[in-house]
Amino acid sequence: MSYPPVRFDGPAGAGTAAFRPRDTPPDLTMARGFVDFLATDRTTAGEFGLYRCNMDHQVSGPDAHFHRTISESFFVLEGSVRLYDGSRWIDAVAGDFLYVPVGGIHAFKNESGAPASMLLLFAPGVPREAYFEALAEMASTGKQLSDDEYTEFLRGHDQYMV
Repeated sequence: MSYPPVRFDGPAGAGTAAFRPRDTPPDLTMARGFVDFLATDRTTAGEFGLYRCNMDHQVSGPDAHFHRTISESFFVLEGSVRLYDGSRWIDAVAGDFLYVPVGGIHAFKNESGAPASMLLLFAPGVPREAYFEALAEMASTGKQLSDDEYTEFLRGHDQYMV
């Protein structure tokens, strides 16, 4: 494996970094926690998306699914999160990491009864914040989708339930 082709050929580096202070308010408050959009596809020019998922003590997280266009990685920051690697559930704790390649079945749940936090990395970057925002809106308004509407919503966000 080698480095990819050159994408920046300026005579010197560019001052284009993006900094997010730790005390920045969450971007999205959800029914069972909140999400910080640390690096969206816009920030990274589509290279990756990085989100911090902060879950409260209630059971939360999606059922088993896969993505056709993106990989997803999980890094537990604090607490305990159950991660599904396509064949087994793992009780992951701070410092544990799971990489899921494109097409890999996976899921996560906070079933610990205590708050938990983890990083979610999507590559390449996609506008995943729209998915989280729609879920938050459905939860806050009580909007119910039919099974077909929910399947179409997920498909529109490259998420296929197993």
